[in-house]
Amino acid sequence: MKDLNWIKNGLFTHRGLHTLDKSVPENTLTAFKNAIAKSYGIEMDVNQLKDGTIVVFHDKNLLRLCGVDLYLKDLNFEDLKEYRILNTEEKIYKLEDILKIIDGKVPLLIELKPFGEKERFCSKFMEVMDTYHGQWAMHSFHPAFVAWFKKNRPEVIRGQISEYFEDDPKMNKINKFLMKHLWINLVSKPDFINYGIHNMPNIYLNRAQKHGTLVIGYAARSQEEFDKVRKYYSNPVFEFFEPKL
Repeated sequence: MKDLNWIKNGLFTHRGLHTLDKSVPENTLTAFKNAIAKSYGIEMDVNQLKDGTIVVFHDKNLLRLCGVDLYLKDLNFEDLKEYRILNTEEKIYKLEDILKIIDGKVPLLIELKPFGEKERFCSKFMEVMDTYHGQWAMHSFHPAFVAWFKKNRPEVIRGQISEYFEDDPKMNKINKFLMKHLWINLVSKPDFINYGIHNMPNIYLNRAQKHGTLVIGYAARSQEEFDKVRKYYSNPVFEFFEPKL
């Protein structure tokens, strides 16, 4: 039996303890150090580069955060060294370098972004994580990524991320239905669900929770939102404020 109490009862900062004014950007070394200083868990995003390197970065493109219209899949790690995040001195780090700094001080929820080739991405990710001895779990929007862990690394705690996808015009209706209603859990068999808080509560999550699946949410931006989620489910991931229990 996997121990999920550290997720159920933990307080996790969404992309680290970053700031609304962007003076401390998301998924950066400073954001992670800020979270560690407050003993908060960290939810972070990882992507894979052309050369296979796993980096801590949310988007598939550098435009929003670095101001250049380049895709990670076309770049090697050496190509990233000249770029900084949101006009700060923060740079993009390899996952292994961030892990050396965190060093098990706080627990981690690591989101695998669904932009890479599944087998290559997941295998390389686990090469990195097999050398890490802190507490961590993976989660992803892509059910095939989560299912990869069920098949190949069942000992790893795995989570399925979902929501209603009301503002995603690119997703077809069938996939929206399967994700919203959590029918994709038949494929991914997650240990926990991380669901968009703007779609909470709902009968799909209630059903999953009734059958023993842990439910958390993302991302509360106020005490009111945080408390609303906790009324029905477990602690949501949070950002731009510090919650009181």
